[in-house]
Amino acid sequence: MISRDVVVNLQADATARPVAVLVQLASKYESKVYIVAKDKKINAKSIMGMMSLGFGQGDKLTIQAEGNDAEDAVKEIADYIESVA
Repeated sequence: MISRDVVVNLQADATARPVAVLVQLASKYESKVYIVAKDKKINAKSIMGMMSLGFGQGDKLTIQAEGNDAEDAVKEIADYIESVA
C-alpha cells in the first residue's frame, strides 16, 4: 500500500465541485483508493463518502492506494488536494 499525507488547500469546507473532481481522479485508476481523515477511512471513488468527510482548508488527510497504479493515483490526488484554490 502506498500512502501520503497532505494538507488541504481549500478556502472553505469541501464543496461539491472539488470533491467531485477528486472522485473523478480516483475513479480513473484501477487501484483501491482511500482518504483517511478524522478517524474515517473513505473510498475515494464514492461521492457520498467523500462528501461525508467535510474537510476544509488546513485539514490533514492521508491518501492510501493499493494496486498496480497506486503510486500514480496517490501522486495525482495529493497534487490536486494540495493545489486546489
